[in-house]
Amino acid sequence: MEIENSQPYVLGDIGWWSERSDVHKAASQGQVSQLQRLIQSGASVNIVALDSITPLHEACLRGQTQCVQLLLDAGAQVDARNVDGSTPLCDACSAGSLDCVSLLLERGATTNPALTSRTASPLNEACVGGNSDCVKLLIAGGACLESYDLYCGTPLHVACVNKHTDCVKVLLNAGAKVNAARLHETPLHHAAKNMRVEMIQTLVEFGANIYARDQHDKKPVDYTTPGSPSAAYLKLYETTPMSLQELGRLAVRRTLGTKALKVAGQLDIPKLMISYICYE
Repeated sequence: MEIENSQPYVLGDIGWWSERSDVHKAASQGQVSQLQRLIQSGASVNIVALDSITPLHEACLRGQTQCVQLLLDAGAQVDARNVDGSTPLCDACSAGSLDCVSLLLERGATTNPALTSRTASPLNEACVGGNSDCVKLLIAGGACLESYDLYCGTPLHVACVNKHTDCVKVLLNAGAKVNAARLHETPLHHAAKNMRVEMIQTLVEFGANIYARDQHDKKPVDYTTPGSPSAAYLKLYETTPMSLQELGRLAVRRTLGTKALKVAGQLDIPKLMISYICYE
């Protein structure tokens, strides 16, 4: 079979560079049979376009799990980088494709690729889209909870900016730093700006500093609308001491974090009790 390409090839770092090959197109559009025929006819699965995007990047960006499987089986480089430094795992997380993320991790994809000024971590990408199942899977695979995005901050910042309360809960339960700051802005500042009452409550219950001031010398409550539920909640916390039960939960979270259940097993403490103290 003749493989048609619109542009001549030039040698690149991991293969031949072209404008966009038939393999890219088939991978992107989920054309499994076509992709299979191209691979069987000898087409390179590591061919890169001028922006260094490989067919595997394309398949992951569109959540084409079967194409991802075919490409990996044919020798596609699982941690190939595009011009921005993103890997296929970053793209699968951006697409929110749990199946693609799971498959890539099974094939050895790096959970914490080295970041550049233009690269977001896979965990940050998952938090942008709000796919909490992807977030859980990445964390289970060893994703760094404090991976730092130059423009957005930590994954917890990203989840709060994008209004994804489920992701916030997953990150906090895994031990993310609730008071991590970017330009003095904490996740609570972003939750307050977005007027997300449940998110604000969750952050505060995990020890968020309601008095933290950002680069504009503003507290989280200063970003809420006076009289709104978000403002009322933060004002209440400013004037009402935490209960002994709340203080106890906070102390356990800070001391044990994600090690709580392991400690429970070692000390023969009922796991349900520890889970309630830490996460309810």
